[in-house]
Amino acid sequence: MQRTSQSFCLLLFFPLLACAQSLIPAAGSPAVLTFTLDFPASQPEHYSIRVQSDSVGHYQSTSRVSPDSDDKDSFDLDFTLAASTRLKIFNLAAKAGYFQKGLDSPHKGLAFTGKKTLAYKDAQRSGESTYNYSSNSAAQELTTLLQSLAATLDFGRRLQFDHHYQKLALDEELKRMEEMSSDHELIEVTAIHPILDQIIADSSVMNVTRARAQRLLQGVSAH
Repeated sequence: MQRTSQSFCLLLFFPLLACAQSLIPAAGSPAVLTFTLDFPASQPEHYSIRVQSDSVGHYQSTSRVSPDSDDKDSFDLDFTLAASTRLKIFNLAAKAGYFQKGLDSPHKGLAFTGKKTLAYKDAQRSGESTYNYSSNSAAQELTTLLQSLAATLDFGRRLQFDHHYQKLALDEELKRMEEMSSDHELIEVTAIHPILDQIIADSSVMNVTRARAQRLLQGVSAH
């Protein structure tokens, strides 16, 4: 009787253990979420954000050098996400079913706001969906969050360009960044802190411009 009880307990225990283990990513292979947007009418006209469950991130964009030019410029930036933002991103991915079902709204006549793709992959599952607009509330919230992150990262692209080629344009760009940050339209400003640090340390940049860059970083640290 005792052996039968033990066997029954083991039968209950091992399926539960296997289920728990299936939720844990394999060692050395973090979960990866990717968001891409293609929108020829915007700048940049293409970008992708890759975020890992260990907080490592990468941003890549392709833009026209100028509005009237067909020449393209590519920008790449590695960054690290704050733990709170990373958790929010992956929690929303879970709520959206890891994009294993179509996200695109069936409603016709919606304004085109860019071809968006959300993709997810870990050791146990993967999913990908392309959409213009999604009525899935978790996908909506995740899209808004990732577009705010992209806006911050693209400021990094423009600031780096201005710092190299047109330093007098930096002040206007940083002023706009301050305004958007105050309106909570940007997140993860620390993701571009190396670029802001270069501007702050450059004595050839106007003091008022360097002060703006400093305020942006101080504002982030104050939160």
